[in-house]
Amino acid sequence: MSRSLPAAETLLDASVAYLQERLMPELQGYHRFQTRVVINVLKIIARELRDAETVDAEEAASLRSLLGHDGSLDELENELAQSIREGHIPLDDPELIEHLRGSLANRLSINNPRWSR
Repeated sequence: MSRSLPAAETLLDASVAYLQERLMPELQGYHRFQTRVVINVLKIIARELRDAETVDAEEAASLRSLLGHDGSLDELENELAQSIREGHIPLDDPELIEHLRGSLANRLSINNPRWSR
């Protein structure tokens, strides 16, 4: 079945382009600042739509490797938290540190790609 609307990413990109190219040059002060905030929010949403599935898959794979078995991302995250709380995985475990750094970098890349990597 054909879609009657463009994809969400296309709509977001068009919205950002309008705000940046047409509206921002006309604004000053508070409204210019607030429009910049809206542009950043729309860009985060677009990255979330584009990248969240890959980020979740990478995190799940890292957790499977760390914990040694399969499960849903939520189950694996909960198990990791419980294992840390109960002292089964020490905080200085190199594999834990590698997992946490990688997961954080991936999540930050959605919020602002310049913060990580």
